[in-house]
Amino acid sequence: MRFDVISSGSKGNATLVFSGDSVILLDFGISKKRVEKALEAYGCSFASLSAVFLTHTHSDHASDAFNVPFSLLYAPQPRIPKVDTLLSGEHLVTPFSLTQIGPFSIRALPVSHDCPNTMAYVMEDGKESLVYLTDTGFVPEKDFPYLQGKTYYIFESNHDPKMLYESKRPDYLIRRIISDTGHLSNSDSGYYLSLLISSSTKEVVLSHLSEECNTPEKALSTVKEVLLTQLGYVPECLFRTASAKEETRGGEK
Repeated sequence: MRFDVISSGSKGNATLVFSGDSVILLDFGISKKRVEKALEAYGCSFASLSAVFLTHTHSDHASDAFNVPFSLLYAPQPRIPKVDTLLSGEHLVTPFSLTQIGPFSIRALPVSHDCPNTMAYVMEDGKESLVYLTDTGFVPEKDFPYLQGKTYYIFESNHDPKMLYESKRPDYLIRRIISDTGHLSNSDSGYYLSLLISSSTKEVVLSHLSEECNTPEKALSTVKEVLLTQLGYVPECLFRTASAKEETRGGEK
């Protein structure tokens, strides 16, 4: 399995996941041109996409999903921006549902965000596994059994609370971000990862970092500090951060 976080953050989200001849796009909140450019680096085209799964319909995750052939689109809400036809049947993702696309088994897990039916996804191809979890105020315990011991984690680490409170953001936005339907802080991310990652984990990519209220250095150091406190050690897997500007590639070469 390989993955490419093309963009991650409030300006747009999109991640490619590869296994065999199958290519899955997780979220489509950036331009089609950027997705096409990323695919070209793997010898693929936009027509190579096997499916597109949206976590939710906020614009930074779904703004360009209308470019996808309707037959390839999967989402947890029937109405997608700029798409006239409503999703139904297996294309309307429901909590804990399992969808088979080529070698991929893709499980949808409910999370807590201020957009109805927001989902995380766990992908397995028979050899490796990947968690894609972003945009949630907390991780429900009922999701834990499906999230534990995976190979790769693309996991939200949105903000540093001190930077958030000291920012120029209005109070209503700060309250939204720190709420149970907002976003995970760096400390939150470290805590949940301490319960989930195992000796099987190879890489953790911290995602959806706020450009104003976080830094890659702060996210990484805080997550590692929490892991050290919770576990007594920092797991030896690779820790990195994703951004909205540069691609973050990982997985088996």
